Amino acid sequence: MEWWAIWLIVAGVLLIAEMLTLTFYLLWLGVGAAIAAVVALIFPEWVTVQALSGGVSALVLTVFTKPLMRRFRESRGYRDAINELVGKQGAVVVAISPGCPGIVKVGNESWSATSLETLHKDDCVRVISRGTTVLEVQKWGGSLE
Repeated sequence: MEWWAIWLIVAGVLLIAEMLTLTFYLLWLGVGAAIAAVVALIFPEWVTVQALSGGVSALVLTVFTKPLMRRFRESRGYRDAINELVGKQGAVVVAISPGCPGIVKVGNESWSATSLETLHKDDCVRVISRGTTVLEVQKWGGSLE
């Protein structure tokens, strides 16, 4: 198999993984792999140059976009839609027990969720915190709004 194809497959896998994690770390690695694929088309025999170009480009993108993203998030008027989930109510779709995550529906979206207590299907819950892709919920006595 040609190196450019291998680099493109790696880039695709990393970009798909980035869509699942929402961290921006895998995005830059995926872009670096895509750049390595372009270099592989130009220099098909120089695998070291391909890997170095991809690695250096991913490193440069990471270093230069971190402060930019931090400044953007701290700017006035910035609103993170995921942070707005804290305090909202939802319903358990797949049962949750301590150490065993389940699924909750908050609004129109389904999320993986953990809890310190056992929650059964259709229990009403309130979001108390969120990780990157996992919500922490607790049982809530009211009805869904």
